[in-house]
Amino acid sequence: MRQYYKHWWTLIGILAVTFGLLGFFGHEVYRNAPPIPDRVLSPSGEVLMTQDSILDGQTAWQSVGGMQLGSIWGHGAYQAPDWTADWLHRELIHWLNLAAQDEYGKYYDELGGAEQNNLRYELVQAYRSSSYNAEQKALVLSERRVQAIALTADYYNRLFGGSPELQGTRESYAMKEVTLPDDERREKLTQFFFWTAWAAATEREPDGATYTNNWPHEPLINNVPTAENIVWSIVSVVLLVFGVGSLVWIWSFVRKEEDVVPVPAADPLTTFQLTPSQKALGKYLFVVVVLFTFQVFLGGFTAHYTVEGQGFYGIQTSEWFPYSLVRTWHIQSALFWIATGFLAAGLFLAPIINGGKDPKFQKLGVDVLFGALIAVVVGSFIGNYLAIAQALPPEWSFWLGHQGYEYVDLGRLWQIGKFTGVVLWLVLMLRGIVPALQQPGDKNLLALLTASVTAIGLFYGAGFFYGERTHLSMMEYWRWWIVHLWVEGFFEVFATTALAFIFCNLGLVSKKVATAASLASASLFLLGGVPGTFHHLYFSGTTTPVMAVGATFSALEVVPLIVLGYEAWEHWRLKRAAQWMEYIKWPLMCFIAVAFWNMLGAGVLGFAINPPVSLYYVQGLNTTATHGHAALFGVYGFLALGFTLLVLRYIRPHLVFDDRLMKVGFWWLNAGLVLMLFTSLLPIGVIQFIASASEGLWYARSEGFMQSGVLENLRWIRTVGDVVFIIGALAVTWQVVKGVFSYSTASVDQSTVESLDLVESGESVA
Repeated sequence: MRQYYKHWWTLIGILAVTFGLLGFFGHEVYRNAPPIPDRVLSPSGEVLMTQDSILDGQTAWQSVGGMQLGSIWGHGAYQAPDWTADWLHRELIHWLNLAAQDEYGKYYDELGGAEQNNLRYELVQAYRSSSYNAEQKALVLSERRVQAIALTADYYNRLFGGSPELQGTRESYAMKEVTLPDDERREKLTQFFFWTAWAAATEREPDGATYTNNWPHEPLINNVPTAENIVWSIVSVVLLVFGVGSLVWIWSFVRKEEDVVPVPAADPLTTFQLTPSQKALGKYLFVVVVLFTFQVFLGGFTAHYTVEGQGFYGIQTSEWFPYSLVRTWHIQSALFWIATGFLAAGLFLAPIINGGKDPKFQKLGVDVLFGALIAVVVGSFIGNYLAIAQALPPEWSFWLGHQGYEYVDLGRLWQIGKFTGVVLWLVLMLRGIVPALQQPGDKNLLALLTASVTAIGLFYGAGFFYGERTHLSMMEYWRWWIVHLWVEGFFEVFATTALAFIFCNLGLVSKKVATAASLASASLFLLGGVPGTFHHLYFSGTTTPVMAVGATFSALEVVPLIVLGYEAWEHWRLKRAAQWMEYIKWPLMCFIAVAFWNMLGAGVLGFAINPPVSLYYVQGLNTTATHGHAALFGVYGFLALGFTLLVLRYIRPHLVFDDRLMKVGFWWLNAGLVLMLFTSLLPIGVIQFIASASEGLWYARSEGFMQSGVLENLRWIRTVGDVVFIIGALAVTWQVVKGVFSYSTASVDQSTVESLDLVESGESVA
């Protein structure tokens, strides 16, 4: 411990400060969230809506897929509109037309410039000033605004209710016919949409920013970036340059020559007999590639809905498998197979850590965990289907069907099951780790691995701090604890530490180097990663300090990615360290791909949308999807595939990867991802960005703009990248399936066991 004293205290100090920031400003999110009025009143005192009816509308929105059908406050899917921006613009246009009729007897478009300017001034005064009474918790609306709301609500009622005259619009938005059958729930859905738009238009304080920091861009009411938005964007860029420069200097002057370790003559991980729990991992690997293949085909299906909104090459599929459902399954299956790959890697390591033997009943635990995994996957998918088909009673939808929130779409009951499974995995891991920690020797690397495993096991529980009727701002705060902090933070630390642990046990790097590098990497990742969670919340009803913290620390998230080129080179170099390394060439290639896509997908494409002024214009556009695909598959997908191939190699000792098959799999996956991003998603996002900056977000997501010839052609072009990617996925899947179902009894070289004496001493994990 003493030789890593500074490393540990640096990590502990970073965690204390960053979680302090996350907690303190999380309290600010709760304290300053946009109010949901107890009553919304007309000038005559008529109750138009209540807090309960608005929250009922929120639950109705969740039941139709929520963020998988359009977006709210910029978070969600990209084919249908952002309902906040769309509602706001439609209501503003209705207000202007009503005012023009009242004052000039004409429609707004028929007026001259002076008259339009007068009405625009009145519009800004009417919408940006607040008529909310905090003491009475009541919102009083003008008669003209009540009329504008009614006209806007009528359009949405017809859109979600299946009116024939809007069939073409529903097809453009990839909505199924009669998306929400219940008349009363549709009415409440419109009330929820109104409230999100009210928060986006109403100033938190007089002459200040709106509750959503002036988002979305809407020139009609002067919704433009705030001064603070621009200032903190510049600060984030300066900090990025400073951070990169500092890291280069530190890397140059502090980094010492690595300890030269003698490379073993044989692969040390093949020097002990496989334990029963390790042999049982084949089914996990099979599920990884089955879900991977399912997810990839669903991705192609989902993408096709963006050009043929209710069908698949002429077959009307939307009534059974609408866009919101297949996109839900596409994202959830990705999370399931990636998580399964990580779980399998951990379960493979547990017996190695335990000196080459299973703790008592370890195989039973592995089998029970597998059963729980299958139950959660199947149950959640069925629940998603029933919820979006409106086949569940409304009170059951959130619990059994669809939570409505992107990345945590599964019903709450299945979320509880998933958390239980993750905790069971934690227990299985600790049963192998704790005895090893009690052995003499340097346990610092193992202690860090233990900490990351514990964090993964427990932090998924953050998803239980919000409920079906939780305020949207507060829900977003906790949702990003899972999507950003749990996935991009602790899984990143686990992956880094697990790889260092594996390479150390392979005898390729010294324990000293592996430990120091892992501790330093964990500190760098978590320094920016923990408070960087707030960069997802700039416009979710939060205040300027939240934006400042998010912008500052999210810039620092990118800094450690500057050295990933060196990490990739290190992995490449390891291929030639010993002849037996050829057997794990393809897992290493996957880890090299992880480093590349971490730099490009998480770093370049991620930072492109991170500064507040950038995200102000591009939140909810295909620029976000570009970063999401590059980071989720490029980083975590390749990492999970690398773990899968690595575990497969060792639980099937006789296996030799089919080099031709793996070349197709690896290179076609990378080529397909590049084509998908740079011939379709990114060009569409850039064109939308220009439209958003010039006209407003409503226009960049509008039916007319999204169905323009150029954007439709770019969406068709994506088919090429999708096909290339699918071929690569099938090649990798076939390799894994062949490996899992080939049961050779080839013996292991026991002389190597005796010479290295790894099993008896447990020194490889000390």
